[in-house]
Amino acid sequence: MPHRSLGVEQIVTKLRQVEVLQSQGKSVAAACKEAGLTEQSYYRYRKEYGGLNVEQARKLKQLEQENGRLKKLVADLSLEKQVLKDIAGGKLVSPERRRQAVDAAQDKYHLSERIACRIVGQPRGTQRYVPTLRPDEDELTRNIVLIASNYGRYGYRRVTAMLNDSGMAVGKDRVQRIWRREGLRVPQKQPKRSRLWFNDGSCIRLRPEHPNHVWSFDFVEAATHDGRRIRLMTLIDEFTRKCLAIRVARRINAIGVIETLADAMLFEGVPAFIRSDNGPEMVAKVLRQWLSGLGAKSLYIEPGSPWENGYCESFNGKLRDELLNGEIFYSLREAKVVIEQWRIHYNTKRPHSALGYRPPAPVTIAPPPALDGTTNMQ
Repeated sequence: MPHRSLGVEQIVTKLRQVEVLQSQGKSVAAACKEAGLTEQSYYRYRKEYGGLNVEQARKLKQLEQENGRLKKLVADLSLEKQVLKDIAGGKLVSPERRRQAVDAAQDKYHLSERIACRIVGQPRGTQRYVPTLRPDEDELTRNIVLIASNYGRYGYRRVTAMLNDSGMAVGKDRVQRIWRREGLRVPQKQPKRSRLWFNDGSCIRLRPEHPNHVWSFDFVEAATHDGRRIRLMTLIDEFTRKCLAIRVARRINAIGVIETLADAMLFEGVPAFIRSDNGPEMVAKVLRQWLSGLGAKSLYIEPGSPWENGYCESFNGKLRDELLNGEIFYSLREAKVVIEQWRIHYNTKRPHSALGYRPPAPVTIAPPPALDGTTNMQ
């Protein structure tokens, strides 16, 4: 029977003992019996350690052990690489995704929880954690999904503000957790453009300091279903972020601009400044004379620098992103009604991040917020 418990030094010593006994005239069988070895073990040990001294045999055994350890390490790394390649379809950035990856690794490769967690990088305590669902979890989830479906361009922070306004006291962290669990996301938008700055670090744009300090207006192009162009004139108060008017027509000239500004001034008063670009409707002599008679000053941005009219450009981006890109207008009348509904919703319900996630218009003029996405005409 092979002596599996013998160390390297013992094996080399017994081989030398057998050699000495053979030199004394004893047979191999007798020498092995006296040394305490079987003939099979003797020939196997002589093939592996024959001609080596104790120190050489010890180093050889260490090399074999190191080689075995490296082979096992390479095999483990190859297995980890294969596991991650099969079960991770992207970055495992959330505990839930890592939890799913650990479960998949255990099922497919029959790994233990400890090894699967080590490969994925998931703490075992996190893997075994069972979340406690609150009694209102289902209702809150339904409301979050409902708001996200009605307002596809709203993120979880704006959804949190709408939930709080509707009477559901909930924190943004909890909404974010449900948001991620349900797989909700806002598609990527275009990167923002920088403003025009002077060498001394000052910005061309006059900053609003109070309501009716600076108004700004601009134009947005759209079209009805038959391909005919419609033009939108958007007018906002830069300080309150309130949309004062959106004029919708096939064409808008300087007289149309005056009519829109006059209607807004009847309710809001005359602003100190009105900002716009250098379009023909905006620099028309009749418009400048009319504003001068009212005491309002004109602010014109540099040609080719729309970022100087940043508030209005930002509003126009929201208008296009949240409404125009997702609506088909079959007539000019339909466009006027739908756009006016969106303007009222923007002023009275839509949370604005720059205003602490409150709508621009006073809450007193708005009906109680609803979670179904419906709007009322005023």
